[in-house]
Amino acid sequence: MSQLIKEIQAAEEEIILGNVILYPTDTVWGIGCDAENAEAVKKIFEIKEREESKSMILLMADLDMLRHYINEVPAELEKLIQEQQRPTTYVLTGAKNLPEEVIAEDGSIAIRITKDEFCHRLVRQVDRPIVSTSANISGEPAAASFKDVSDKIKERVSHIVRWRQDEEVDAKPSRIVKIEPGGKQTVIRE
Repeated sequence: MSQLIKEIQAAEEEIILGNVILYPTDTVWGIGCDAENAEAVKKIFEIKEREESKSMILLMADLDMLRHYINEVPAELEKLIQEQQRPTTYVLTGAKNLPEEVIAEDGSIAIRITKDEFCHRLVRQVDRPIVSTSANISGEPAAASFKDVSDKIKERVSHIVRWRQDEEVDAKPSRIVKIEPGGKQTVIRE
């Protein structure tokens, strides 16, 4: 069994148990959990020392998965995902089938269809969205590489994924685009 598969299985087990993992994403290092598990999501707010009013990004495997969590997938979203040049998070209205802890006050959710091999396979294996928020205390810089993750974060999570820990990358958070019900797009973070 390959190391990648072992790491995916170990992370999946932790997520199913309602635990929080530290893992490499398609952007920066992140902490995550089962997005449908309200108690696990609350643990992330505690770990990050973050206000619960701030929403978090959810990693999804594809648009089929997204359809289960949003009233209507914008028609232009598939094309935008195919054309994007870097990881992009989309803020969409009409969230459903998710705990209030991951839904913004306006009823929107922030989602990213991940193309990163580890993240994509993990989301597929868990078969539900995974929270993806930067592995840092709120207000501190995001951890581009594993070596940048503070000991405080490492001590607070239940599981640390041992994949890509040696990579030195110049990673940065995803681009964020809000898509209004009428199709209007607003770039929130470039």
